[in-house]
Amino acid sequence: MNKAIGYIRVSTIDQAQEGVSLSAQRARIKAWATVNEFELVAIHEDAGISGATMGKRPALQQALKAAGKGCALVAYSLSRLARSTRDMLQIAEQLERQGADLVSLTEKIDTTSAAGRMVFRMLAVLAEFERDLVGERTAAALAHKKSKGEVYCGPVFGFRCVGGKLIEIPDERKAIAAIGRMRKRGLPYRDIAAKLNAGGIEGKRGGQWHASTVRYLLNRQVA
Repeated sequence: MNKAIGYIRVSTIDQAQEGVSLSAQRARIKAWATVNEFELVAIHEDAGISGATMGKRPALQQALKAAGKGCALVAYSLSRLARSTRDMLQIAEQLERQGADLVSLTEKIDTTSAAGRMVFRMLAVLAEFERDLVGERTAAALAHKKSKGEVYCGPVFGFRCVGGKLIEIPDERKAIAAIGRMRKRGLPYRDIAAKLNAGGIEGKRGGQWHASTVRYLLNRQVA
């Protein structure tokens, strides 16, 4: 028999305004499991807790962890699971990674069916789209700061931060130019690092040079 994990939540405001008591949610989940021939393993309950953030709901975390491959996480409605699109997409992604299904009784979302799986995949696409948008906005913001000479990350080798602006350090910029020339001659990153260490040229934080730090520095110059 297939297994199901129930999740129910209510805050004082929810119960007063919507009348969705814990007992009512529990009854609906049990009825669904019976009709669909699922073994209801457990119902995790967050009582009197706001749905604003996922991290502050221990029962939800337990329910998500328990929903393994071939299992269905069942909730009365999506609003019981999450109050924000971001959290809902995160839940959908986690369940998909774990091979679990999602059932929301109010919205009639049921990924144990073909139509429900389509909805599930749409949620995953929306999550990827949201991540791409965040990445584009971040890249645009960093590029704008860089074009204006503003600090957009911790100062890297060749610069120092003065009054929120990046100021070149002549000696370090000369070292960068020398590194570039060595690389153009075909020297491996590890050999360049060895030459810098032998020449007493310290890294940004006074440490030793390694092949990885040389590679990172040259990639930053290109970016």
